[in-house]
Amino acid sequence: MRNPDGPVTGRPPVRAERGMVATSHYLASATGLDVLRRGGSAADAAIAANAVLCVAYPHMAGLGGDAFALVHRPGRTVEALNASGPAAALATRDWYRERGHTEAIPSRGAASALTVPGAVDGWRELHERHGRLDWAELFADAIHLARSGVPVSRSLEEWTADDVPDLQQQDEAAALYLPGGRAPREGDRLRNEGLARTFEVIASRGARAGFYEGELAERLCAPLETAGSPLRAEDLAAFRAEWVEPISGRYRGYEMVEMPPNTQGFAALQVLGMLDGLDVAGFGDGTADYLHHAAEAVKLAFADRDAWLTDPRSLDIPLDRLLDTGYLAERRDLIDPERAMTMGQVDPGIPGPGTGGGDVGGDTCYFCAVDGDGLAVSMIESVYHDFGSAFVAGDTGVLLQNRGSFFSLDDAHPNRLEPGKRSFHTLIPALLMKDGEVDTVLGTMGGEGQPQTQAAIVTRLVDFGYDVQQAIEAPRWLMGRTWGTKDQDLSLEGRVPDGVLRELERRGQPVKPLGDWDDNMGHAQAIRIDRESGYLEGGADPRGDGLALGF
Repeated sequence: MRNPDGPVTGRPPVRAERGMVATSHYLASATGLDVLRRGGSAADAAIAANAVLCVAYPHMAGLGGDAFALVHRPGRTVEALNASGPAAALATRDWYRERGHTEAIPSRGAASALTVPGAVDGWRELHERHGRLDWAELFADAIHLARSGVPVSRSLEEWTADDVPDLQQQDEAAALYLPGGRAPREGDRLRNEGLARTFEVIASRGARAGFYEGELAERLCAPLETAGSPLRAEDLAAFRAEWVEPISGRYRGYEMVEMPPNTQGFAALQVLGMLDGLDVAGFGDGTADYLHHAAEAVKLAFADRDAWLTDPRSLDIPLDRLLDTGYLAERRDLIDPERAMTMGQVDPGIPGPGTGGGDVGGDTCYFCAVDGDGLAVSMIESVYHDFGSAFVAGDTGVLLQNRGSFFSLDDAHPNRLEPGKRSFHTLIPALLMKDGEVDTVLGTMGGEGQPQTQAAIVTRLVDFGYDVQQAIEAPRWLMGRTWGTKDQDLSLEGRVPDGVLRELERRGQPVKPLGDWDDNMGHAQAIRIDRESGYLEGGADPRGDGLALGF
């Protein structure tokens, strides 16, 4: 039942019945909606929207990034698509040590671009299995916007200003993102002719011949090799996105579906699994009890995550044990309702080889779509840090991700660098299911905040009866580090009452107040399928620049 006394939001949820798209940028949402109106599937809409995000949100998405998706067709099982690229064949720990990088892989520049960009081949797989429109039709808006220019959004203005020193390190990056030698302002026009031409090649030749093989692959990798990256055209040609088995857990009679490793999906399931045994509704939304128990569950889940998460092809990760309800009950029993544990000093319940998660901040775009046939796509794409490697591959206009910089050079670390290995990923699209069918398509950007924001949205939908826009807009928390910070604070948006902050501090939580609407809390989107009314109900995060649109 919906809560008639739920909070008043800055915008209402969007309701429609024939199709809906929700993204973090209004132009991407408009493109996705147009695709649905022209008879495209939710998969077509997601691909077209993602392409526009590569143009309009280059600090968070790009052709040089990775992607993951969960897909559900009514009456069938959930499909999971892993489009994250592995480390190059030359990318060994010794390769970096020989070049003077003994402690860590550089976080910027060509040396940080050591993994294959996976997203474009993920689009191919998604389209081949679930697409309706012709492949080339999906990129018309992205091509036009790259060539004509996109209006700089608030988020892009703010992040570009922060990243001026990194973008100035390469002439190509500076020319594209610092036109006239300065960070652009909101409303300025930002063009990328090279990216328009690259999209035209992908549209006309397809993902394989257009991006991963042939001339474009060579033109992508040649400037990388010259500047000090181990990535080669042969690595691109060898890559294929793959369909994998999703993982799931229960929450109050619902099923939460997540991506398996190499993502942190199991940590999100652990947080909800621990909260499932607590009286969350009795705590009340936004209370000290609610926030304290959520933060403690996150600390416990992240201890297990940091002990185990990496490419499952390189380590036998005990998922059955980590997600067992009995095990989660034991972990839940460690939560003291009156005293906080110290983040980073919590032992994993199942000892693993991990020595800590490292810097898992990153910038990401989450987006989702549902079409008139009920096909639901929950998808996320990222270049890792804001502007990724800050390295643009020659005249292609393609900004490469720096996901590989998260690999460890420690020989004993589970996420140690090895050729052909996929890195630990924070990216986790989600589906909330009821009786085998999709109830809500949801997700967010935000590094370590992704499992936490998912827990916030799910508890607010299920325990408090909010609509999706209320669940997205309600004040959020973030336990731990993100965006390159090493802080282990419990960050809370300014709309959380002072009395709640004082009580959390009394319990030992490292409270850090933020602004009322803080970008560090991520940009969440969601679409709920209301079985009673027959409507789709969409929401988009006011912390970003997006919209939910339907027809």
